[in-house]
Amino acid sequence: MHERSSVAELVKSLRFELDRYSPGGKLPSSRALVERYRVSPVTVTRALAQLAAEGLVVTRPGAGAFRAEPRTPTPAAGDTSWQEVALSADAATELVPRSVDASGVLVTLSAPPPGTIEFNGGYLHPSLQPERALAAALARAGRRPGAWGRPPVDGLPELRAWFAREIGGGVTAAEVLVTAGGQSAITTALRALAPPGTPVLVESPTYPGMLAVARAAGLRPVPVPADAGGVRPELLEAAFRATGARALVCQPLFQNPTGAVLGPERRREVVRIARAAGAFVVEDDFARLLVHEDAPPLPEPLAAGDPDGVVVHVRSLTKPTSPSLRVGALAARGPVLERLRAIQVVDSFFVPRPLQEAALELVGSPAWPRHLRAVSQELKGRRDAMTGALAHHLPELSLPHIPSGGHHLWLRLPDALPEASLHATALRTGVAVAPGRPYFCAEPPAGHIRLSFAGVAGPTEIAEGVRRLRTAVHELTG
Repeated sequence: MHERSSVAELVKSLRFELDRYSPGGKLPSSRALVERYRVSPVTVTRALAQLAAEGLVVTRPGAGAFRAEPRTPTPAAGDTSWQEVALSADAATELVPRSVDASGVLVTLSAPPPGTIEFNGGYLHPSLQPERALAAALARAGRRPGAWGRPPVDGLPELRAWFAREIGGGVTAAEVLVTAGGQSAITTALRALAPPGTPVLVESPTYPGMLAVARAAGLRPVPVPADAGGVRPELLEAAFRATGARALVCQPLFQNPTGAVLGPERRREVVRIARAAGAFVVEDDFARLLVHEDAPPLPEPLAAGDPDGVVVHVRSLTKPTSPSLRVGALAARGPVLERLRAIQVVDSFFVPRPLQEAALELVGSPAWPRHLRAVSQELKGRRDAMTGALAHHLPELSLPHIPSGGHHLWLRLPDALPEASLHATALRTGVAVAPGRPYFCAEPPAGHIRLSFAGVAGPTEIAEGVRRLRTAVHELTG
């Protein structure tokens, strides 16, 4: 049995048995628990630690584990109704209310009911994550001299240099800040580049997490339509002219959710248009390390060909590794770098040094290129499995673009198939999908869903998930 499930089962059994012991009573020894439940000593240790964290057990080194004393009664709930007035009063004076709908983000982070196939995820399935390499890197990092000391606020010089080499184009370590993942980097960038109450241009559709960040900062997202070649330059130019915006956020490579890649001519046009408008381009390069095995050579980042500092570059190690390796980078040239640095320092001081040291150990190990090759192969295989299953079982769902990178497909629904109903019905049939509405900051042109093929166990689970989705579609369409 998997270690995590073994721990959960043992915790459940021990929680039930605790009623047999009086407060302060001693539980059986770890050796006795190992023999009785036929689990490993590690499983027993982790189960007791979880019960201790819940306040049900007290462990005493050398003495054993004991049932905890009864908890003090929970105090009566307070009256928080005053906050409705306070928060509403603030919103009345704001140019753009900062209340945020996080549902589009939570749908990719919340765990669905047991047995549900997760097509709504935003991260690699545990079987694709480099768990052994991460564990080894973290162990080595913890033994580095000074690993638990305070790091430089900009990040470890060696890690900044590695990010700079990855970006290319003459970007230097001095132009890189280490961040707590890509989401944190985007938050810092938007706060630095656009004052509250002003517009920010975004691709349409785009990543809901970015829309939530913009709204939380009091910004007004303005959509710029995109197609299979990325954001459309003529509409981008018109949007800058009409709004006076000073920033565009875009994902030029394997855009989320469409999977589009910004074409060569458009790449130059986007930077030129932003420069003429006196505006910045926030380049979210989140999927560069999620390239599929059959992809053509990748274009270099926009930041690599931008000596004038128009582009603020964001990237992260989280997507190709683990949701918990929240290490990313911001790269910028010119005076804006100091503003980015100041905002990050005020918000978070610095990224914990052990995490930075572990990231350095990981990307410098022989396991790193092996992992990236394996992910590239697996993502292609899973993409092909999902596109094949959709073509066979659900040809009525339109798939306008098959990406060569990233972890998902973007499907347009028939007009007769309501998006909200499909999301709920699919969940009832045992498959979780991401509805398309949160990806639009204005009225969507049609219903969509996003299906991730990276967050499931493999092709067999993909095939079963598509079959369940077919059941939901047919239930709604007759």
